[in-house]
Amino acid sequence: MTTSQLDRPTTQPASSRLKGVVAFVLLAYGIAWASMFGAALLGFSLVDPLAQLPFGFAPAIAAIIVRRWVTREGFGDSGLELRLRANWHLYLVAWLGPFAMVAAALGIAALAGLWQPSAAALPEWSLILALMFLVPVLTPIYWGEEFGWIGYLRLRMFPGRPLAATLATAVIWAVWHYPLAFLGYIEFDNVALGLLVWTTSFACQEIVLSWLWVRSGSIWPVSLAHAGNNMVLALLTGMVLTEGAGLGVNTVTVLVACPIAAAALWVLASGRLRSARP
Repeated sequence: MTTSQLDRPTTQPASSRLKGVVAFVLLAYGIAWASMFGAALLGFSLVDPLAQLPFGFAPAIAAIIVRRWVTREGFGDSGLELRLRANWHLYLVAWLGPFAMVAAALGIAALAGLWQPSAAALPEWSLILALMFLVPVLTPIYWGEEFGWIGYLRLRMFPGRPLAATLATAVIWAVWHYPLAFLGYIEFDNVALGLLVWTTSFACQEIVLSWLWVRSGSIWPVSLAHAGNNMVLALLTGMVLTEGAGLGVNTVTVLVACPIAAAALWVLASGRLRSARP
């Protein structure tokens, strides 16, 4: 399996790297949070996809501004090439993996006695097929986040220490989402506990996304997996377990996090987060 040369420790001077990271975080948070609170004040629901677009692209906008005008380092390590022929298997995992995670989350819920499986309780096949085609189409939208978080920030957080860089990026990424828990996007039964579980889930997801980045050298499998996480794993489990079985949001968040955590543990235990040095 080929590994990404983009995950090598950056040779950028420490002062320039720090300036870029600070500028990126301030821009990503500033643009996103201003759009979130602005939309809420204007009466728009943040569940509306159109209301999500401004903050969904905030990390990409921040990365472009920093790369072009703050540090002037350019886009050489941003992973914009598809590399489809070399990484078709990773694209396949990113595309279909979330469907397997839905099955795993529902299986855990059934084994725990929280949900009774039945044909009527499962999503229609037409919806599943529609999502299979919809996820690749929506991938460029989720590029708006990953071009910033993975394609810029992670590479500059703790260079040469992939796990520390991944976890630091995950925490920044998670906190970036926190206003959504107070603006109607997600309503936790217990906000403090919900944010803790949410942050843990983001950390596990970041490990899996970082593995796709390290192994492919492209931001596109990462964006595809992110689209699948939101449009398949979160959506389908929410439909079945929250709307269908009546489980609380905190409980469903834990169930969704379980298969992601298992995948993250596999990445760490197998050493797949570390990139080879050609």
